Amino acid sequence: MNKYQYKVQGVDYDVEIVNVEGNVAKVNVNGIPFEVELKQPINPASMLHKPVITAPKPQQPAPQTAPIANAAEKPAANIPTGGTKVTAPLPGTITEVKVKVGDTVKDGDTVIVLEAMKMQNNIEAEFNGTVTAVLVNKGDTVMEGDALITIG
Repeated sequence: MNKYQYKVQGVDYDVEIVNVEGNVAKVNVNGIPFEVELKQPINPASMLHKPVITAPKPQQPAPQTAPIANAAEKPAANIPTGGTKVTAPLPGTITEVKVKVGDTVKDGDTVIVLEAMKMQNNIEAEFNGTVTAVLVNKGDTVMEGDALITIG
């Protein structure tokens, strides 16, 4: 399987090529499966090998000499972060945020619950890491491709 990230008219798409047989490719676009008919068959052996996607390592923070006033009151979205964003696969409303900054998540853990078209959709972490930012709150409305959390 190959994973690619595309931006089309300002919208980010995560595309995963699952399988290619003849002129039909099975792909997942932002987690939604599609069968794509190619104009001409391609040789799967000629495709690039799956890229290794690794999250950047968080840098060690400088030692603090004095506590930051009201640090607990600052929203997580304003904290400088590194890492990879988990994005909304479709427009909807955030009904539950299951993680907070500093939580360790594993590939497949549900991090956000998004309601779209009267259905609850579990948004999962795509790799292991630590949550470096939570960019949404319960009740927020998001569009497809909007960043929800950052995992570093």
